[in-house]
Amino acid sequence: MFPVSNLAANLSGVRTKIEQAALRVGRNASDIKLVAVSKTHPPAVLSEAIDAGINIFGENKVQEAESKIETIGRGSVEWHLIGHLQSNKARKAVHLFDVIHSVDSLDIARRLERICDEDGRDRLPVFVQVDVAGEETKSGIPEAELDVLVDYLISCSHLEFEGLMILPPYFENSDDVRPHFRKLREIRDTLAARSAFANGRGDLSMGMSHDFETAIEEGATIVRVGTAIFGERMRSE
Repeated sequence: MFPVSNLAANLSGVRTKIEQAALRVGRNASDIKLVAVSKTHPPAVLSEAIDAGINIFGENKVQEAESKIETIGRGSVEWHLIGHLQSNKARKAVHLFDVIHSVDSLDIARRLERICDEDGRDRLPVFVQVDVAGEETKSGIPEAELDVLVDYLISCSHLEFEGLMILPPYFENSDDVRPHFRKLREIRDTLAARSAFANGRGDLSMGMSHDFETAIEEGATIVRVGTAIFGERMRSE
């Protein structure tokens, strides 16, 4: 079962926290996009989220997203892939998603560019997932290998390098993750100075339910929030 009755109130609370976090550091909340992380939630819940004002969904798995996109459609929402992309799912991802946040290797970037060319997709906005913490259990390209991938993305005809993404270590105290967010911002600033990003500024996709306010204080332009909107997924009896 999925508790949905509090969704609109939860969403309102998240938006208020976004506004307050932005205000604390002199930013405009309208410059921050909210991606509702909809993994494990069925189309009925997503429809309620749309009615409440959500217009971007983030999905972790290509196969799970496919059935939802078929049911919900594309007219009123964007679909973002925020989970690790396996090479054998790349073609389907190109067909399904408006934005991919999780490009983490030169190989997957080359594959996506080739598929776009073969299948006639003119442009595909992408983010590079960076591993700034050196966690072996998580995806993300090491900072030392980032320049080679960035140089390739700059040369692409179809992939549009829009920004950077991070999935940092989990800390109970969100202040403990601040250095990781700050590091990603510094990397972004360096790349923006060399005009690496297709949109000029370079977006930062960072911050989830437990730490998105800290991420905003450190410069996030996209936050990926699931539990704080949808609540915990309840097991069926």
